[in-house]
Amino acid sequence: MAGTSINDLPDVLLSNILAMVSDTRTRNSLSLVCRKFLSLDRATRFSLSLRGNAEDLYGIPTCFRSVTHLDLSLVSPWGHVFLCSLPDPHLLAHRFRGLFPLVTSLTVYVRSSTTLQILARQWPGLRHVKLVRWHQRPQSVPGEDLAPIFEHCRSLSTLDLSEFYYWIEDIPPVLLANPLTAKSISKLNLMTTSFTDGFKSTDILTITEACPNLSQLLMACTFDPRYFGFVGDETLSAIATNCPRLSLLHLADTSTMASVRGDPSADGFTPEDARISTAALIELFSGLPLLEDLLLDVAKNVRDSGPALEVLNTRCRKLRSLKLGQFHGICMAVGSRLDGIALCLGLESLSIKNCADLTDMGLIEIGRGCVRLSKFEVEGCKKITMKGLRTMVSLLKRTLVDVKISCCDNLHTRASLRALEPIQDRIRRVHVDCVWEGSGEDCELGNFNLDEVDELTSCSTDSLFEGENNGGYSRKRKRSKHSTDPDCSFSMESNGSELWKRWDRLEYLSLWIGVGDFLSPLQSAGLDDCPVLQEIHIKVEGDCRGRHKPMDTFGLNILGQYPQLTKMKLDCSDTIGYALTCPSGQMDLTLWERFFLNGIGSLGLTELDYWPPQDRSFNQRSLSHPAAGLLAECLTLRKLFIHGTAYEHFMNFLLNIPYLRDVQLRLDYYPAPENDMSTEMRARSCSRFEAALNSRLIPD
Repeated sequence: MAGTSINDLPDVLLSNILAMVSDTRTRNSLSLVCRKFLSLDRATRFSLSLRGNAEDLYGIPTCFRSVTHLDLSLVSPWGHVFLCSLPDPHLLAHRFRGLFPLVTSLTVYVRSSTTLQILARQWPGLRHVKLVRWHQRPQSVPGEDLAPIFEHCRSLSTLDLSEFYYWIEDIPPVLLANPLTAKSISKLNLMTTSFTDGFKSTDILTITEACPNLSQLLMACTFDPRYFGFVGDETLSAIATNCPRLSLLHLADTSTMASVRGDPSADGFTPEDARISTAALIELFSGLPLLEDLLLDVAKNVRDSGPALEVLNTRCRKLRSLKLGQFHGICMAVGSRLDGIALCLGLESLSIKNCADLTDMGLIEIGRGCVRLSKFEVEGCKKITMKGLRTMVSLLKRTLVDVKISCCDNLHTRASLRALEPIQDRIRRVHVDCVWEGSGEDCELGNFNLDEVDELTSCSTDSLFEGENNGGYSRKRKRSKHSTDPDCSFSMESNGSELWKRWDRLEYLSLWIGVGDFLSPLQSAGLDDCPVLQEIHIKVEGDCRGRHKPMDTFGLNILGQYPQLTKMKLDCSDTIGYALTCPSGQMDLTLWERFFLNGIGSLGLTELDYWPPQDRSFNQRSLSHPAAGLLAECLTLRKLFIHGTAYEHFMNFLLNIPYLRDVQLRLDYYPAPENDMSTEMRARSCSRFEAALNSRLIPD
């Protein structure tokens, strides 16, 4: 046994082990161990994303013939007409077919319908297709872009258009023209932000009738009753009737799909009510017994929804994920009896958005009833406070590991983090808003009678869980005094002088911050000790126009206190300012980019996604000269994705980063500017930069 090694394992076991390794760099390292590992890696590499230049036929890898999922959406130059810019596009398509003969899943950037007309013939057995297009839709007959897929791929099972710029009129005609292919589709994702009106009720009826075997349906709709064809009771009933096998249903109003933060001071009610009744919701839930994932974000008031949500527990027993937007009365918390959404005992993920009447007691009822929650999101709920959220978190401390708190008037940064103290040593993912003002009264626990809450918990959970296992989950009765429970993390001190505990397992941190604010208070707010934090996402939002020049830096250098931080997403896409026509005395976006990026070179980042701020008057999101210079100071970067445009000589600054090997410009916002109308990074410029990047010697 002393001479036994991993090479002595049967090839079948080694293949299964390698197939479970998902990280690309790790697989690449394993393939370099020996020839045996190399051959096993190639035989078990089922997914591949190509990033090279489409014109380089000799650069296409020739050793991955087992690939079944092929991603061509990131082929360089990004966003240009794939295949059609070559002298002989059919030759390249035939080359792909010969090198990847087993492909059944394809992701591709479709600037024009010619791309699909060429590729669809190469793989007629395609079952899963995702189309990507951020540029304007070309003027063509409705459905022409999608027709090749439906005509040549008769066994199509999944169609994903979530990142594809199309018109509503494109979908019904192509489904009606190809009824056999439409009936074979089981997963249809039409949740795109490329249009503002959304699907009308007649469109939804046509789609669901043409695709009766759907198990997953995601759609952007129009719920506003002021518009013709709005989604109401009849449409919801038709969905349940036409597609009874649905296990995932996402319906969202197009107005809710913007990434802009709401107004925390709003009362939560909209001027109009949605035309969705309790009876229609009950009929929808009763008609979908296989439902596991449900999203309803209607952007208009759905009042007194509690009785309908109670039906989910009995009619949709497999439901595990629930997201509700603009639903009111979801949990009334009257007396000790659970009601509304609190009766959905099997939920593992819950998102509540813009619920005007959700109170602390409602949160506590949810914590008592939904005992399996591992993910909880709350957004735009004005009446909840740190007291109620902290109690709910304490009730769910054995399961809750992912929390998002956003746009809640009483939950600023310090209050949000104080509410998470009971799970501070367990939580893995957190989102909070960087709202630094507010302290004192809303951070105190002194006036909140936890004993009353505990009495409610005891009497309800005794009857709820006594004599039943609830799917393998058992619930212990709470002790009568939270302050004496060694498992409970409540601290009755409210003066802010107590020591913060470590966030021992926090791996991902997401922050929203307004323009002009600083990251510096983050440490004093309670996020100073995160030893395993690996990734951070910072969203900066606001209008720069009319603001004075900041006298300090944004504060990225304070993130150096996180020793394991290697990935960052810095999103300034909703930061609006002047790019080309800055009035006298105003700051242009060049100075703001210097403000945001100052200090980023001191972080040991290996991956960075950066969205530059934009001038919406010109639809321009461009990397400035100071930003390029500051990014060039990130000497440890390996991957850099800039979600905007840049001049070629600015991009050449990045060639000084020694380990950088993966750089790409992506104009992934609607509508992406036409490259032939801009002087920034045209196709030939991108090719020259990538050639210079690939010609360097990389130390590792």
